[in-house]
Amino acid sequence: MSLRDTLGRPHRSLRISVTDRCTLRCRYCMPEEHYEWIPREQVLTFEEIDRLADVFVRLGVTKIRLTGGEPLIRRSLPDLMAMLARKNVDLAMTTNGLLLAERAVALREAGLDRVTVSLDTLRPDRFRLLTGRDSLDQVIEGIESAQRVGFETLKINTVVVGGFNDDELVDMLEFGRRVGAEVRFIEYMDVGGATGWSTKQVVSRKTMLERLADALGAIVPAARDGSAPAERFTLPNETQFGIISSTTAPFCSSCDRSRLTCDGMWYLCLYAKEGVDLKSPLRNGASPDELVSLIESTWQQRADRGAEDRLAIEQRGPLVPLAALRENSHLEMHTRGG
Repeated sequence: MSLRDTLGRPHRSLRISVTDRCTLRCRYCMPEEHYEWIPREQVLTFEEIDRLADVFVRLGVTKIRLTGGEPLIRRSLPDLMAMLARKNVDLAMTTNGLLLAERAVALREAGLDRVTVSLDTLRPDRFRLLTGRDSLDQVIEGIESAQRVGFETLKINTVVVGGFNDDELVDMLEFGRRVGAEVRFIEYMDVGGATGWSTKQVVSRKTMLERLADALGAIVPAARDGSAPAERFTLPNETQFGIISSTTAPFCSSCDRSRLTCDGMWYLCLYAKEGVDLKSPLRNGASPDELVSLIESTWQQRADRGAEDRLAIEQRGPLVPLAALRENSHLEMHTRGG
């Protein structure tokens, strides 16, 4: 069925966070020293995720992406992949790549189609400063392993932060070309967890394109999926890349995605302060039809335009103050997924 919200937007894409824990401490996501982890007994089992995914697919979802935290921390993740792959959906995963080398074969065999690796710098000193870990070589090994395994699509997500890694745009494209991955540059966003965010650190799509054109030649727009977050471009050497400009040029009008946390909270917008509890009715014995009714009625009332609302704010700072993050872990990006 075609499920539409108040603005006519369909619900086709679901991002499922399988854990709130992560192996890195990226400063735009987890920059603080203390976190309140979700108790393990509250985390959805694979069977519960599978049951909820059935309901979402019944309502028109055709794309499922597993996220975290770091999804590869979750034990036996290929088992969940195999369960979801049987639903005949476009199955993807976003990972920091740290554990990818040892899991790539099992994930591919389980039915994972597409992999996106988050990598923001190719310089070991910057990687250490950004993530709090000295693990760049492991991430690169993970990307190279994914290339060898032969996923249908391999992408690299790079959050561009002014004054930190914005001088690596060309280097990232060269690296992506070498490993057979399409690079997607992401404007630095003021979402939960980005407690040090400021407008001065945002490198806009316009600036990125100008710098790349100066260095590499004329850039031509490429075909774009109307609901995809990235605008795609082609360089003179036929290399393609994308830019996700959520901060300076939001795409709320075509957003068709929502997010399910590892403990069953469903968020209709990346900027949403509140979510819908799906775990409680699930564990209290709600039938598939009852879950369909809850999800359907909620989406039909959706009017979120979070990124556009943020763009309209003149004096703009981080979305959520640190004190509020400490009171509600669901506002953290490592809990709800990106």
